[in-house]
Amino acid sequence: MPRAKADANKPRGRMTAYAFFVQTCREEHKKKHPDENVVFSEFSKKCAERWKTMSDKEKKRFQEMAERDKVRFDDEMRHYEPADKGAGRGRKRKQVKDPNAPKRSLSAFFWFCNDERGNVKAAHPEYTVGDIAKDLGKQWGEVDESTKSKYEAMAEKDKARYERENNAYKKKLKGEAEEEEDEDDDDDDE
Repeated sequence: MPRAKADANKPRGRMTAYAFFVQTCREEHKKKHPDENVVFSEFSKKCAERWKTMSDKEKKRFQEMAERDKVRFDDEMRHYEPADKGAGRGRKRKQVKDPNAPKRSLSAFFWFCNDERGNVKAAHPEYTVGDIAKDLGKQWGEVDESTKSKYEAMAEKDKARYERENNAYKKKLKGEAEEEEDEDDDDDDE
């Protein structure tokens, strides 16, 4: 499946002499063996070996093709105007998090992990971060209800803390925004 292009009007990149050589080899191979599926890694190795053993005289044909393609590319780039940066399907920018915003609340599972992670590390020092997470997940699935309820209570308490802090934070932001509007209004009166 082809990759999505950021700009459909942008000229196709220029090809090297080696790229033309590989393309020619592939076409020759398809003519000789039309029904055969090509394993690219093996085919690529054979092409590379063949390219290394070729003389400069044999490579000249492909170097001329590359020179013509360079002229084509340079000409197309001279007449190319990039599309608007906002157009197309690019990556969404990650929102910048306010460092003053309150930290999110932790789930019961994360409270459990905070308590048990040290024990798992001590018991299995060879474990990777992923292995530790798998072990903690397995333990959480097997933990008794009384232990789970303890961590769920911690999660509820932390959720209440987050909601309090978040409401206060939003009020503070709203107050600052209103102050800025008042200052703008004062400037208009003068």
